[in-house]
Amino acid sequence: MKKRFFFLPIVLIFLVLGGCIKNNEFLQPKEDASLLKSANLKPVYDMVPNEVLVKFKEGVDENNKTRVLGKFKGKHRDRILTDEMTRRGEKQGIAVVSMPGSVDEAIAAMRGLPEVEYAEPNYIYTHQVNSNDTYYTNGKLWGMYGDVSSLFTNTYGSHAAEAWASGHTGSALVYIGLIDEGYMYTHEDLAANVGKNPGEIAGNRRDDDGNGYVDDVYGWDFDGKNSSVFDGVQDDHGTHVAGTIGGVGGNGKGVAGVCWNVRMIDAKFLGTRGGTLANAIKAVDYFTNLKTRASNAVNIVATNNSWGGGGFSQGLQDAIERANAANILFIAAAGNDGSNTEAATSYPSGYPNDNVIAVASINSSGGLSSWSNYAATKVDLGAPGEGVYSSVPVTSKRTVVSGYASYSGTSMATPHVTGTAALYASTHPGATAAEIKAAILNSTIPTTSLSGKCVTGGRLNVSGF
Repeated sequence: MKKRFFFLPIVLIFLVLGGCIKNNEFLQPKEDASLLKSANLKPVYDMVPNEVLVKFKEGVDENNKTRVLGKFKGKHRDRILTDEMTRRGEKQGIAVVSMPGSVDEAIAAMRGLPEVEYAEPNYIYTHQVNSNDTYYTNGKLWGMYGDVSSLFTNTYGSHAAEAWASGHTGSALVYIGLIDEGYMYTHEDLAANVGKNPGEIAGNRRDDDGNGYVDDVYGWDFDGKNSSVFDGVQDDHGTHVAGTIGGVGGNGKGVAGVCWNVRMIDAKFLGTRGGTLANAIKAVDYFTNLKTRASNAVNIVATNNSWGGGGFSQGLQDAIERANAANILFIAAAGNDGSNTEAATSYPSGYPNDNVIAVASINSSGGLSSWSNYAATKVDLGAPGEGVYSSVPVTSKRTVVSGYASYSGTSMATPHVTGTAALYASTHPGATAAEIKAAILNSTIPTTSLSGKCVTGGRLNVSGF
């Protein structure tokens, strides 16, 4: 079980939550995509009961769709047809269908029908210049240190301090998409780096930019179906991730993120019971649309994805590819099952799309974290993921206020890489997703514990470009 240390005042608490070590972020991938495409579906992943995502082939009319679903007593619950799907010529979208009986059997039968392109479960995902900031100066923000940091000589951090010393601290023109829980955008260490949707007018109860979401100024809550992307202390995981990416540096308080100056927008799809595949697809497309729309476009460089738990999904892979076409990196946690995922792929980090960067966790001694997944060809690099201090919301006198905590997990390693992508984009305007990914992977530092365990055999080096 992961220990989390909260300060304000200092209290020691033991908690469980998926995505950091909160034990249920330990992903449990047991099947490869090839198995999931067969008729033999095993209930090894959490999924929404009695619910299936169905993609009908183009040209199938409504009568035939109704006839097919009638065989399974299926009823339309929702339809996934995002602006990005429509813009790329998609007309039908993906049907979210509720039905009685076995999801496994229904999917196996549907896959044999000529009208159906694919059918899959609605999986449930769970979480996974020198600084004068308090947690940096007291030695606890080890993930930011490097070989020649002025205060510390830790050799296994991300070397972010060397990048800061060279004047590389970020840009307000670079945006990062958080696909996670909500995040506390009023936090004392995050408020200055809040990203806003420039096409939306706050509080007028209108969809000003026509993207289908009313008042999505700070992003959208796909789990709650509203514009409130921060709902209290339960949004600690998303807030912690945000702090590692873009905690304000040099302000004499709290923590410093890898990128001191950046803009972050949230797509909240993880709620108190996790997040669904259907909402994950919508969240990925939300950011792609923000970047590719004709007016008020937002320079989304990457999305941070510190979550996992489902099996292969064609629908999600297609959404990630739409992001790839828009030059948006999809940076994802390798997972916390302590497994070699070369054969039993962990998703979403294991998708083969060119824009995916999969991140394992290392500790302050340079070792691969005992619980971190690894894979010679499906995990790209390691980054600090144990005992990572960052921002969280906490309660003081019944009021939610700014706090800090130490979490561990590949969820914590991933935002180090996402912050690095933002930092690179700030000094290389117009760089493509492929160029940013190559710069990050080509600058890694060879690390014994990662040799043969990831593509680069090395750990993140923020100062390497």
